[in-house]
Amino acid sequence: MKIGELAQRAGVSVRALRYYEEQGLLSPERTPSGQRRYTEETVEVVRLFQQFYAAGLSSRSIAALLPCVNHGRTTVAQRRMLHTERGHLAARVEEMTRTLRRLDELITAADHRDEPHHSHSSRTAPSTVAS
Repeated sequence: MKIGELAQRAGVSVRALRYYEEQGLLSPERTPSGQRRYTEETVEVVRLFQQFYAAGLSSRSIAALLPCVNHGRTTVAQRRMLHTERGHLAARVEEMTRTLRRLDELITAADHRDEPHHSHSSRTAPSTVAS
């Protein structure tokens, strides 16, 4: 498939695909006229790249892990990197979960204050008495 079709099907821009190629993440075949041609499997690979980027992995890390993606085999160094990246991601998920709980608490408190059974005076600021 051509670059535009891959971009559409993978949900990325053509510019992103060219960037992945520059970073050594994609190596499309070329037609005699120089057009890029991608395989069907590339759609899922590009989606995986997007997930890795969203999780905070760098292009360098993704490139280092590419053999794992392409061949399913890993070196000791790659397995270490996988575990390290997983640890970083797990820590981010924990932090985001704490933030989500805090937002839920704030929403619950705000909803509770706005319930109709509370009197109007409980929602107004206390008056100041001049001395």
